[in-house]
Amino acid sequence: MASTATDDIGGGRNWTFLTNHGHVLLAIARNPTARLRDVAAEVGVTERAAQAIVADLEAGGYLHRTRVGRRNEYTLNPAGRFRHPAEADRQVGDLLALFAETPATNLSPRA
Repeated sequence: MASTATDDIGGGRNWTFLTNHGHVLLAIARNPTARLRDVAAEVGVTERAAQAIVADLEAGGYLHRTRVGRRNEYTLNPAGRFRHPAEADRQVGDLLALFAETPATNLSPRA
């Protein structure tokens, strides 16, 4: 039987290595003009939760939102540092490079 992401591998509890914040950041990296309802569906959270996460990421300096017509376009800051002390010496750009084929036009050179 093939293993899937939803298989119960952890001995009774369903968990993942990345948080919803990480998943939202990666979804936006893959599609910087995505609607939040599409990001929410991809991540598996409500649209309201996706809005709150994007607000957190923007307040933390991990992304910048620009209004383009009726849509938002997001620019990511790969120089942002991970928040947990164990990874604080690493940049989120490392995560983006690992999981998302991020177009150069979607990244900001902010330090």
